[in-house]
Amino acid sequence: MPVPWFLLSLALGRSPMVLSLERLVGPQDTARCSPGLSCHLWDGDVLCLPGSIVSAPGPVLVPTRLQTELVLRCYQETDCDLCVRVAIHLAVHGHWEEPKGEEKFGGAADPELEESRNAFLQAQVVLSFQAYPTARCVLLEVQVPAALVQPGQSVGSVVFDCFEAALGAEVRIWSYTQPRYQKELNLTQHLPDCKGLEVRDSIQSCWALPWLNVSADGDDVHLVLDVSEDQRFGLSLYWNQVQGPTKPWWHRNLVWPLEPDSVRTSICPFREDPRAHRNLWRAARLQLLPPRGWRLDAPCSLPAEATLCWQAPGGGPCQSLVPPLPPANVTVNKALELPLLNVHPNLCVQQVSSWEKLQLQECLWVDSLGPLKDDMLLVETRDPHNNRSLCALEPSGCTPLLSRASTRAARLGEQLLQDLQSGQCLQLWDDDLRALWACPMDKYVHQRWALVWLACLLFVAVLFLLFLFRKDQVKGWLRLLKEDIRAGRKSATRGRAALLLYSAEDSGFERLVSALASALCQLPLRVAVDLWSRRELSAQGPLAWFHAQRRQTLQEGGVVVLLFSPGAVVLCREWLQDGASTPAPQGPHDAFAASLSCVLPDFLQGRAPGRYVGAYFDGLLHSDAVPALFRSVPVFSLPSQLPGFLGTLQEPGDPRPGLLRERARLVSQALQPALDQLLKAPGDPGDPEDGTRDGT
Repeated sequence: MPVPWFLLSLALGRSPMVLSLERLVGPQDTARCSPGLSCHLWDGDVLCLPGSIVSAPGPVLVPTRLQTELVLRCYQETDCDLCVRVAIHLAVHGHWEEPKGEEKFGGAADPELEESRNAFLQAQVVLSFQAYPTARCVLLEVQVPAALVQPGQSVGSVVFDCFEAALGAEVRIWSYTQPRYQKELNLTQHLPDCKGLEVRDSIQSCWALPWLNVSADGDDVHLVLDVSEDQRFGLSLYWNQVQGPTKPWWHRNLVWPLEPDSVRTSICPFREDPRAHRNLWRAARLQLLPPRGWRLDAPCSLPAEATLCWQAPGGGPCQSLVPPLPPANVTVNKALELPLLNVHPNLCVQQVSSWEKLQLQECLWVDSLGPLKDDMLLVETRDPHNNRSLCALEPSGCTPLLSRASTRAARLGEQLLQDLQSGQCLQLWDDDLRALWACPMDKYVHQRWALVWLACLLFVAVLFLLFLFRKDQVKGWLRLLKEDIRAGRKSATRGRAALLLYSAEDSGFERLVSALASALCQLPLRVAVDLWSRRELSAQGPLAWFHAQRRQTLQEGGVVVLLFSPGAVVLCREWLQDGASTPAPQGPHDAFAASLSCVLPDFLQGRAPGRYVGAYFDGLLHSDAVPALFRSVPVFSLPSQLPGFLGTLQEPGDPRPGLLRERARLVSQALQPALDQLLKAPGDPGDPEDGTRDGT
């Protein structure tokens, strides 16, 4: 049966801990005492007549403490009743009478006094037990040798088994002596029900109760009842209101048995559930009560503390103002008064839940006084000699006004002090030791913006004078800026696609290719290279990735750039020598080896001119090392032949020769460091000891 989560989570709580009880066999009451004591239980019950308190004639035994324990009194294996075991702790009360006269100074001892000290201390202890609808009183006789005890000393305890009681009942126990020498001891205890004990198979009255399990599923709570067909039961969902009057509007009696005194059990499975507390917190609301009152409205009691805080505009935490409203427990649905002289839109009330530190904050006067203001809150502190100090409340803390801190309050400290003295600040709260003031900051904000506008106007005037004195140079700058803008627009609209293919030999060569690709991206070119598409390359495979990139590049009128290296030359020769067989890829990301099956047929069938361009790097390869098949397209040495290489890559009519040489210079500057590093690497064939790599 699903029930709305919020309502049921407020009504229910966690089930109690399950206890396992000791079993007593037989209906007889018994008593036992600790070593050194002797005790006797009178047969039958006695009248409960405490009487008045009398003076002790000497040392007497009196009860000092009561302890209880739950046990089962069983008549058969499955026929038991709940029973309360009571332990009475005893001590000696009173003193022996001292000898008088000459006996005090060494005379002969009193025979009667000596006999009493050698006798026993005896007490009649009454235990009174009440649990609706029954009441019982039993009498225990206890004695201890008087010579073994001292006044005020604990002598041991007596244990009584036991008082039968109903499940879930409230029991009250008293203990006193006859005659009574002191105020009686008392103890009140609420006994658990069937749910909290391992007694389902032992107490027959528990058989008539269904067993309830509760589980949450999203926003719904499911009640699962374990009920036999012969059971008659009732189920009541109710709101357990601890503080204040009960709320009868949330009490739904689903079914109730016909017996007037049926056995009942209750469970509150969500009392400590964080979701229930969060739901209750979301249902709570802070409400303003004119002129300076407020109230926390909540469906039921809510453990929370309230503080007054200052909320600055622009976000940030609300800063607590402890003196006016120190943290205190809040009573829900009760009007509270704020100790303020004046109200302000930045003053807020903050509720902090004791459960998981949830917060509820309301700036109560925003609706009536307008939005948050950029005011500075000043905290005034006075000592008993009427000396005062002022600080400004800022996110970093309370900053003294006349300090050298680099905060806004420190920079405007003198001005704020003058505003306070001239009466421009609003007093919010005051007592003998502290006061709060809200000082407006609007005029200082206006002054700051005036300085900004003045600086802007001065900058414009300097630019105008510079234009007048150097008009020709300014025109040149504007012309260059216009050309750059035009070139950038052209790059964005007409940038040609270029696909770079290379053999991934080592990390140094990959850095060289990356430097070339990055430099080409600064030109009107859209560059694709496998170095920048490793994720797609791993997902699709080198061959599929190259097919997709080649088709897109050629369809858009782009060009495929073959970067020859010694490793690439070897792969090409192997392919040509083996005929149409495809060489094995050199690595998981080597698109060059995978692309030979598509690139070489274009060259063999004469489709390569205009679609392919070749290049190799100075010092890494000789020009004659490039296979003759690939010389049907332009092949350039980089960076020495960069102008021709860039002119081939770009579409006809792109830049003028002067601009093309400038772009070649920029690409060479970006390319040369990576090339030098590769040539000077230890063990590289480009070192002087090994000569230049020629691919032969």
